[in-house]
Amino acid sequence: MDTQGPGHTGPEDAGTDPADQWVLDPETGRYELRLDAAGGGGRAGDSIASRPTVHGTGVSAVGSDGDGSGGARSGGRRAARGGRGRAAGSGGGRRKARGRAAGGSRKRKVLGWSAGALGFVLVVGSVGAYLLYQHFNSNISTVDVGDAGSGGPTSDGPLNILVIGTDSRVGLGRKYGDEGSVGHADTTILFHVAKDRSNATALSIPRDLITDVPDCPTRQSDGSVKVIPGQRGVRFNTSLGQDGRDPGCTMRTVKKLTGIDVDHFMMANFNAVKDLSTAVGGVDVCVGKDIDDKGGSGLKLTRGHHVVAGEQALAFVRTRHSVGNGGDLDRIKLQQQFLGSLIRKMKSSGTLTSPTKLYRLADVATKALTVDTGIGTVKKLGNLAQDLSSVNPKDITFATVPVVDNPAETVHATVVLNQTSAGDLFAMVRADNPLGGAKKRQQTAAGHTADPRQGPKADPAQVRVNVLNGSGLLGAAQDTVAWLQNSQGIVRSSNGGNAAAGSPRTTLVYAAGQADQARRLAEVMGLPAAALEQSPAGTASAPMTLTLGKDFTAPGQPLTAPTKAPADVQHVKASDQNLCAK
Repeated sequence: MDTQGPGHTGPEDAGTDPADQWVLDPETGRYELRLDAAGGGGRAGDSIASRPTVHGTGVSAVGSDGDGSGGARSGGRRAARGGRGRAAGSGGGRRKARGRAAGGSRKRKVLGWSAGALGFVLVVGSVGAYLLYQHFNSNISTVDVGDAGSGGPTSDGPLNILVIGTDSRVGLGRKYGDEGSVGHADTTILFHVAKDRSNATALSIPRDLITDVPDCPTRQSDGSVKVIPGQRGVRFNTSLGQDGRDPGCTMRTVKKLTGIDVDHFMMANFNAVKDLSTAVGGVDVCVGKDIDDKGGSGLKLTRGHHVVAGEQALAFVRTRHSVGNGGDLDRIKLQQQFLGSLIRKMKSSGTLTSPTKLYRLADVATKALTVDTGIGTVKKLGNLAQDLSSVNPKDITFATVPVVDNPAETVHATVVLNQTSAGDLFAMVRADNPLGGAKKRQQTAAGHTADPRQGPKADPAQVRVNVLNGSGLLGAAQDTVAWLQNSQGIVRSSNGGNAAAGSPRTTLVYAAGQADQARRLAEVMGLPAAALEQSPAGTASAPMTLTLGKDFTAPGQPLTAPTKAPADVQHVKASDQNLCAK
């Protein structure tokens, strides 16, 4: 077994890296806390139970004689047998009996000592695992964002995580500019992971996008909640930091902008880029021309491929004056290239099989991140990481929210949404449709994608439905009922009034015996498959429930999301190693 550590103790080992005490057992494929490597003598055989295995916060131990001690004990037993034989030959019966008694006593002593050593290792291992767990936990900073997020990790539905790169210079001195800046949403990526975990879409939101920031309840240091008033027609990056806005405000802004529910956020500053890139041993990047950014980031690279880490990695993701048109949209492409490469490096065997790299990566990541309280522990972050680990980099697609120059400006410094393309892109994410052509894993036994809309459809006159308005549009339920009755022949429809709460998307809830009615209404309304929800508690005698969501615009307008990204949406794969910034 590769110890990944010094293998001996002494004064020179007083500063042993904790990561060097963790080794990979090739038989189990698990990392183990090798305590004897840190303080039990120079030989592997010096420890009776030298392999306590840490899983999460618990510890189990595998007993081991050890190479050295096992041989010594075997030799001792052979010597003892030889001695007893000589004693018997000389007629020393009492000596033989005493020899047997002494041998039994030695065995009892060895067994007792072994049990004591095993208990000691278990206790020390448990303490070590606990301290390690507490160490990582104490690294993490959290923010209570209230009802802006879901409040807990989920493994049974789509997952939306807002990744925020703040330009805060607090504690960094004058090196990066305004050292008093509290930090705005300089880089923002909405990371959507499909329900079946087969693919993910990462949407970059330009910081200079003009949008509306809603009212934002924020938790104060004394525990009270202060509502920070919203603003209309401001830069997106002011959703964080401005007037005391917290990441929850950015989450609310993204939901208002896209109609997509945001479950959690992760926020990092400049140091995170430097430390993470160093922890993985550097990140591969490529530039299509020589870059010498003297007036901005300070990046200096020759044309071609490079491995960047630390300050150079930070300069790479910050530079913009030396690529493309020198704007933020071209810088986003650099950031997407960098993040794709970082993901590949973190998932590579060289990182995953190195206990030293894993320890340092975990230490750096937990120190660098600020997250919402819903995922604010090592255990919750670990569960989340495990839930997402099955997504292959080739099925992670980076895209930029489509925008156009702000028509209200003579000198273009900001952008506005390209309403048509952005609307289609947001609809794809809401419907959980893969952006990059990846295929979903949800399939029937016959190998076809499961779609509740496929099958027999009821006659329109047999469809019974109660329509609720959760769209926020005045009179939407009554307009829909009138359209269904007068234009579609669904005369057994009724107005259920307003939904108890606004709904982000339109849903149709039906009982098991109403599947044919649901299919007919889905066809008429143009509902996506994700909108249909069969209720195990529903009864076929009651009408179905159609709740109009914020994706509803007007009766007769299909709600089915596109299955292919708009042609003008820039997107790249995280697995693409041939991207070169120009």
